[in-house]
Amino acid sequence: MTIGGARVATQDTFGVVNPATGEVHAQAPECTRDQLDQAMSAAAEAYRTWKADEAARRKALHAAGDLLMARSAELAPILTAEQGKPLQDATFEVIGAAIWLKHFADLEMPREVIQDDASALVEVVRRPMGVVAAITPWNYPLILASWKIAPALLAGNTMVLKPSPFTPLSTLAMGGVLNEVLPPGVLNVVSGGDALGGWMTAHPVPRKISFTGSVATGKKVAAAAAPDLKRLTLELGGNDPAILLDDVDPEAVAAKLFAGAFQNNGQVCSAIKRVYVPERLYDDVVEALAVQARAAKVGDGMTEGVQYGPINNKPQFERVSELVADALAGGARAAAGGKPMDGPGYFFEPTILAGLSDGARIVDEEQFGPALPVVSYRDLDDALERANGTHFGLSGSVWGTDADRAAEVAGRLECGTAWVNTHLALSPAQPFGGFKWSGVGVENGTWGLLGFTEIQVVHRAR
Repeated sequence: MTIGGARVATQDTFGVVNPATGEVHAQAPECTRDQLDQAMSAAAEAYRTWKADEAARRKALHAAGDLLMARSAELAPILTAEQGKPLQDATFEVIGAAIWLKHFADLEMPREVIQDDASALVEVVRRPMGVVAAITPWNYPLILASWKIAPALLAGNTMVLKPSPFTPLSTLAMGGVLNEVLPPGVLNVVSGGDALGGWMTAHPVPRKISFTGSVATGKKVAAAAAPDLKRLTLELGGNDPAILLDDVDPEAVAAKLFAGAFQNNGQVCSAIKRVYVPERLYDDVVEALAVQARAAKVGDGMTEGVQYGPINNKPQFERVSELVADALAGGARAAAGGKPMDGPGYFFEPTILAGLSDGARIVDEEQFGPALPVVSYRDLDDALERANGTHFGLSGSVWGTDADRAAEVAGRLECGTAWVNTHLALSPAQPFGGFKWSGVGVENGTWGLLGFTEIQVVHRAR
């Protein structure tokens, strides 16, 4: 672990499974309460000087981004071995994390003048909060950590970061790399199980918790933060609908739809989770998606040419298997895939499900895996009602030849991001967050940066 600029070992460890084999391939440090206290104290101490020099913070973030890019070949195999994604995707994730750090290094901090007259100069400025506790998920451990690290550190905060116990190694390694260019205590990286997350959220030192993960855990984080009135950013689950309009060309959009649903083997909070298709086009769309699924190359992420790796962990593998089996038992048809793959590891066939509707668990719930239900509709208003009829509200997309009409329909989606003729188009400048149970607050862009600050009014009488 990285605590106060030092590399810290632990007495106890826990196993990390390679999802391509289903076997433990490494051990990760199990942080104790005392070590967490040390990390929090180190962050609090570093905050005293880190908050004072904005130019130094920007320089350090640029150096951190440059170093991550230079060390991508070192970090990517660690990520693939514990997460499962293909090596080229892991490399892209490391580089993406570097891009986020460098983007925020140059992002302007707003300072607003709201009165400037003979009686007073009144400015609204942004101040750092203090120590931030950050908890990240297993699907994109490094890039989602950078979504928190970059704005939090630019704003002048310091951080204690905990990765998922399913994928701790790459984040620990990244912490070691960034420790070479960040002052001691600015970024502390600890690892452990669910108990450690509970200790962090209830700890008296952090003034903010930034969490990415499930809705159920997000609610627990919010409850734990409430007694201390800690600030929160929660980026939670999604059940993103894609609505195809009646003028869409199935062959033209199939590859983009498939990519939007199956990126990272479907393990993306804002991936397409269900597709609504006009009855007239339904069979053509199902078959076009099935062609994509049958052609997909699935295997160990370290094997050249593999497009999709395994599901990351056994509980998630069992959940996807259960949801698909439930759909098939309820009368759905697997136009492609439909079952786990033979052999070791948590591999599941890329699956396209037809002949089902809202009410099926895999339509109503977030599957977070390589299985996509395709639902038919007759009336567009009804399709929108069903698309919005959920506690989720992270993202959605509308697809059609008439882009203006598609944009109008997209504006009726109840979600944080509404894409038109694309999906999963993200950037560090673009805010990302959800409606309803999909989150509190946003990440990225100036809006994400402001989420790591407190407003201060500076009123100077004249």
